[in-house]
Amino acid sequence: MPKLQRRHLILAFAGLSLAGPATAAETSRAWQLGPEARLAPVRVSMLTPLPAAPRVFAITPERRALLNTIRYAEGTWANGHEVGYRILFGGSLFDSLDRHPNRVMRTARYASAAAGAYQFMPFTWNMVTRTLGMPDFGPESQDQAALFLVQRRGALPLADRGELTPDLAARLAPEWASFPTLAGSSFYGQPVKRLNDLRRFYEQNLAQLRNEAANVWEDVAIRQVPPPCSDESLTCQLERVGGASKAP
Repeated sequence: MPKLQRRHLILAFAGLSLAGPATAAETSRAWQLGPEARLAPVRVSMLTPLPAAPRVFAITPERRALLNTIRYAEGTWANGHEVGYRILFGGSLFDSLDRHPNRVMRTARYASAAAGAYQFMPFTWNMVTRTLGMPDFGPESQDQAALFLVQRRGALPLADRGELTPDLAARLAPEWASFPTLAGSSFYGQPVKRLNDLRRFYEQNLAQLRNEAANVWEDVAIRQVPPPCSDESLTCQLERVGGASKAP
């Protein structure tokens, strides 16, 4: 093979070109090489792929209202206090938020290792941790994990509409036993919240969150600050003199 042709082939494998950017048609023709060219040994260095960045879900009032409603349904609402992120199945508390406690708790009828504001089972939390790279079991990590589970059930677009519909609740029922299916029962045959009760809590909470968000924007004053005067014109000199006289 001529040296020039071999050089073009090596550059083609590396994604480079001596003649500048190629069009789609030129690229297609460049790969239509003869058998002897395709079999020519070419050494190409490969870059190590970068690790995937952790996924972060935005927390809108609609999503926060749904997260709070899940906590209400699971019995971890605790009036919105952070202690709800430390609740074990059955109602007792755990201390460290470094990791999932993975502790089986028992009641008169059930036994479970569910923990946190969204009552994550250990195997569910391990799956989410592998996917999102959670650093701990803190509130922010739990919120992100819950939204990931909502998305996994295909329910995030419904949640973003700002309405707790029967379809949305039914999609979440396999993830949270306290949410009703379309038949109104628990997916796992456990105690379940009525849809009307969940919807009432959701709507009140969403209205409060939206009102708080609106108040925050009203308190922000956007004021344009003119650039400092820096030339030697009479106007700038007077401005500097005026500023100096106002200084304490």
